[in-house]
Amino acid sequence: MSVPQPRMPALGMLPLDTTTVDVRESQAEVAVLPIGSFEQHGPYLPLMTDTVVACAIAREMAARHPVHLLPPVTMSCSQEHADWPGTVSISATTLCAVIRDIAGSLRNSGVENLVLVNGHGGNYVLRNVVQESQGTGTRMALFPGPSDWDVARERAGVLTPSVSDMHAGEVETSILLHDHPELVRPGYETADWTADDRKHLLSLGMRAYTESGVIGRPSRASAEKGRIVLASLAESFDEYLSLLAPKSRRAVR
Repeated sequence: MSVPQPRMPALGMLPLDTTTVDVRESQAEVAVLPIGSFEQHGPYLPLMTDTVVACAIAREMAARHPVHLLPPVTMSCSQEHADWPGTVSISATTLCAVIRDIAGSLRNSGVENLVLVNGHGGNYVLRNVVQESQGTGTRMALFPGPSDWDVARERAGVLTPSVSDMHAGEVETSILLHDHPELVRPGYETADWTADDRKHLLSLGMRAYTESGVIGRPSRASAEKGRIVLASLAESFDEYLSLLAPKSRRAVR
């Protein structure tokens, strides 16, 4: 007789066998939507890195609170990475439309709070999506914010300044080393590259500032730093949940 396997999430998403009954019984007031990207992350991190990061953060949030964890948006605004094979982008307009459609569908099922967990720094338009949600019937939040990242970096002992730790650097590599070490290939130990002056990034793209696609110091990464960063971000989410749905906030498990 076969032994039932534990309900394992894929990349930190909701368990794949989740049914409509599970969702109804959870009575979650807040939906959490991880938003990643499909873009180059140097020769040692996968194209799905930002999605893995967003899902890891969302999973930690869901471990602390009864939120409705959604599958991720896996392609977003990665135009600055277009010079590298594998990168696939959608327009800011399309990303906005997808999120608004998701928010509308959630409202129809009674969920009026939506948290966008952004794993890709190039998704600038998400701030506008949240801003424009005022008066739509859905209360949105964008998470993590800059201050949430700052606290997490300090607690984890991240050595690279945030301006230098832009892409495939210390924090992203640390999170993957903790959450999915099998996705990290050798080479990050010697891939450090800094380019703090990126004044014309939006006009010129990443290629003007890095040949490898890396901007940061991945050599400083560790699984322990990744664990602490994720734990800190999950704790920071408590404040957001208190604002969106005070009754959903409960003691940390």
